[in-house]
Amino acid sequence: MKKLRHVVYAIQAIGGLMVYDLVVRLGFARTHALVAKFPVLKRRPAEQSTAGICNAVAEACVWYVKRVHCLQRSAVTTWLLRLHGVPAELVIGCRPVPVRSHAWVEVNGNVVNDRPQYQKFFRVLERF
Repeated sequence: MKKLRHVVYAIQAIGGLMVYDLVVRLGFARTHALVAKFPVLKRRPAEQSTAGICNAVAEACVWYVKRVHCLQRSAVTTWLLRLHGVPAELVIGCRPVPVRSHAWVEVNGNVVNDRPQYQKFFRVLERF
């Protein structure tokens, strides 16, 4: 059952990466709106769904046909978590010196798809 769930998450992740590639061609504003307006579906999340979805997205990024950057990975992770009933937020942050930006996903204030240190070293620009 666990293996089947992982396969389903991985297929959904590959599909999400493809959808992102199509939507981002319409501009960042459309991509932002799509993520921001995507509702948390009223499902009862499986006990291990957050970690399972994050792992499946990370694996899908390895096998995807092109390089996946943090914003794409985080947008897809947010979509899938919300699709499975987890109230995820996509966070975009920046560091002023040296200038760097990064995107990650939080659930209940905890980073779920990256290192928790990003919360300390990056100033949040947008949370949606």
